Amino acid sequence: MQPFPHLYAVSAQGTPDDDVTVTSEGVPSLRTAPPAAFGGPGDRWSPETLFVAAIADCFILTFRAVARASKLPWMSLGCDVEGTLDRVDHVTQFTGCTLRVRLTVPAGTDEAQAGRLLEKAERGCLVTNSLKFTPQLEAQVAFAPDSVAAWHQVD
Repeated sequence: MQPFPHLYAVSAQGTPDDDVTVTSEGVPSLRTAPPAAFGGPGDRWSPETLFVAAIADCFILTFRAVARASKLPWMSLGCDVEGTLDRVDHVTQFTGCTLRVRLTVPAGTDEAQAGRLLEKAERGCLVTNSLKFTPQLEAQVAFAPDSVAAWHQVD
């Protein structure tokens, strides 16, 4: 592992009416749109589904590292996450999530140890441990040249 801090860079591009394209060096681009609950098409990844997916993904990767360090044999791990988005004091935010995990281990594996390691992975998940910060906004406004005919009226 590389020494900390690690930096992760992502770029997003969007127009008033089309999908947003999210990119990061070395990985495929993703097309995103609002979820159906916010009037989107409901057939693309959205910030909300990406957020909940990050929890599930991180949990499995954390468990993999914990199990490897503890020499626990295992065959598969399924993780279903349900995130609750709500309005609190007029602010839309995730207010909780439930992780439902299914660990398959070989016969004869210490079940108590497997349970302890699942709990350790939950406590060590860097995504859920990162939900205690305030993002900082660095904004820049750019104006399109007059020759650009297409524009969108903000309602």
